Amino acid sequence: MAIKVSIVEDDDWIRGNLANQLSRTPGFACAGSYANAEEALGHIPKDDPNVVLMDINLPKMSGIECVRKLKPLVPSAHILMLTVYEDSDKIFDSLLAGASGYLLKRTPQAQILEAIADVHRGNSPMTGHIARKVVQYFNQRGSAEKEIEKLSKREHEVLDRLAEGIPYKEIADVLSMSIDTVRMHIKGIYGKLHVHSRGEAVAKYLRK
Repeated sequence: MAIKVSIVEDDDWIRGNLANQLSRTPGFACAGSYANAEEALGHIPKDDPNVVLMDINLPKMSGIECVRKLKPLVPSAHILMLTVYEDSDKIFDSLLAGASGYLLKRTPQAQILEAIADVHRGNSPMTGHIARKVVQYFNQRGSAEKEIEKLSKREHEVLDRLAEGIPYKEIADVLSMSIDTVRMHIKGIYGKLHVHSRGEAVAKYLRK
């Protein structure tokens, strides 16, 4: 059975070329091709593709945001990002949003087809330095979870309010404690999470 591929790419020449290649290569089929994220979100769930090729730099909504919204609509589809540059932050954000790997646009078409087949088999094409960033992220995430578990119930309540952006005085009022007690709990939170500011504490909390 042919691997059904949907394409999201704003460059008409690249999009048409990829669609052509897929249509005339045995074992592959172009399920649909779209110039922007908005069209893609409206049509790809009906295409029911096995693989989606997604440009990162799309007009209006980015490819990364499109992945985030598309993945719940087609959970069984594997998404491969298309990019001109090895911008590690954008690629990393794409993977966290739900993409399975990425391809450089300068990749020869034969290798693009190989990568599509590879991701369809459940693999994740990406370079070593991106793979390391993913591993580091999840290691840090696991570490954050362990540190959060050390917080007392009251510290959890204070940190919840910090994450909502509530000022110290309001936290004191909501939790029926003095502002000095709030500061004491915040000092304890900073110590247990090994951070030095509200922003760092909230970032670690949201990463758990």
